[in-house]
Amino acid sequence: MNLAQLDYQWFQTINHFADRFSALNPMVAFFANNLDYVFYLGVIVYWFIRTPDNRKMVVNTLLSAGIALGVNNIIGAIYHRDRPFVAHHVIQLVQHDASASFPSNHAAAAFAVASSIWLWRRKEGRIWFVLAAVIGFSRIWSGIHYPLDIVGGAISGIIIGIVVNKTMRQRVLEEFSFSFIRLYEFIEHKVWKP
Repeated sequence: MNLAQLDYQWFQTINHFADRFSALNPMVAFFANNLDYVFYLGVIVYWFIRTPDNRKMVVNTLLSAGIALGVNNIIGAIYHRDRPFVAHHVIQLVQHDASASFPSNHAAAAFAVASSIWLWRRKEGRIWFVLAAVIGFSRIWSGIHYPLDIVGGAISGIIIGIVVNKTMRQRVLEEFSFSFIRLYEFIEHKVWKP
């Protein structure tokens, strides 16, 4: 059995949970479609806690997620893999366009955020990794990604999160980040006193 067949077999097993555990489908569909918004809301909360470390972490986190999405779009343009619902009969809980399936943008962004936060705060980062895994798993269950799409997105997100965080600690880029934060805080303090 080759990797593509194994991937499809895993997909079928997970996607058929939608039939076996149908009571969970509304929650899974919510996770597949909306948990990433909760992710970004959490990052915004870190920003408005208004500590220097939080601000630096958020800049690195959002930069990591943005680069991960950009890299994924390049990969998807070079290697187009149809989504499961295009190629097979699936139980599809979430409507989605037939864009490239590999690697998963949701997984890449979620794991980039999780790895960035983990590099700053180990304990909290573990929770973010669990939430990222829930996003990925729910997108397979919902019929819009194969397991390897999620694994590919997770790997790219984690690598990019690590590289961005290490790169942003270089003196020149760290100064750029500080300058951005100082400019924002100057404006913020005019509007909203600490």
